[in-house]
Amino acid sequence: MRCLVTGAAGFIGSHLTRRLGVEGHEVSAVDCFRPTYDLATKRENLAWAADGGQVTSFETDLSRDGLEDLLHGVDVVFHLAGRPGVRDSWGDALAPYLQDNVLATERVLAAADGAAVAKVVLASSSSVYGEARRYPCRESDLPRPHSPYGVTKLAAEHLAGAHARNGGPALVVLRFFSVYGPRQRPDMGLARLFDAAATGAPFPLYGDGSQLRDLTAVDDVVEALCRAAEVALPAGTVLNVAGGRPVSLAELIERVGEMSGRPITVEQHPPQRGDVTRTEGAIDCIRDRLGWAPATSLSDGLAAMAAWHADR
Repeated sequence: MRCLVTGAAGFIGSHLTRRLGVEGHEVSAVDCFRPTYDLATKRENLAWAADGGQVTSFETDLSRDGLEDLLHGVDVVFHLAGRPGVRDSWGDALAPYLQDNVLATERVLAAADGAAVAKVVLASSSSVYGEARRYPCRESDLPRPHSPYGVTKLAAEHLAGAHARNGGPALVVLRFFSVYGPRQRPDMGLARLFDAAATGAPFPLYGDGSQLRDLTAVDDVVEALCRAAEVALPAGTVLNVAGGRPVSLAELIERVGEMSGRPITVEQHPPQRGDVTRTEGAIDCIRDRLGWAPATSLSDGLAAMAAWHADR
């Protein structure tokens, strides 16, 4: 299978790219290396690809550069690229989110249409649900984004649906819930928590710690991506990818402290605009459609993340 992975140097993208390469698929790994965090870290995420094999890396800005040559002969596009982060998406800062999450998605979808790509798997986010009216959130629930970032992810979903309804490639949208694991972005909560455990620096806690997050291990997310590419589904299918058991930030702080052998010092901050009090996704649909369920326990997932941080 010939695959194109966008956002290949990112957290989830680098894990997916490696698995596809190891399995012998021919992979074009695309990233624009925006400095949303340390570029050396991003390049390190794909450094192994330079050893040869089936993975070829391309530095490409999806919102500006030509995409036709990249997509020639590609069977499946995994579109993971995008600008992350809820708190930084307000006001004038929205412009790059529109560029990277909406315009870039439209250009990828249009190029996939023109190249007769068989399938596009689009990475979306639980942020489209916002402060939900009920939990766990189901794919049929009306999305109510709680931040401009969530709005841009929902807009990308709608663009993908429009292409699917107008004869574009078979399309699957996967809504990820609080993905964690080795190589997690350094600005994300668990990465910061492990850094605090290692350095003794205070952990910035926004709110009172009662917020619930439906943590999903990155290896489980990669398994869902691969199954979405392989299984025939109705065009425009939307599926939650969730861990199955929400956990409070307070519990995570305690567990990481126990793993590190010392309690985490907490630096209290007010809740931030755009943050939600709870994420929790129903996984009945993805279990029925893809035979997928989370396979990584929270204990094992945290241990893998701790081991990765210890080696850095």
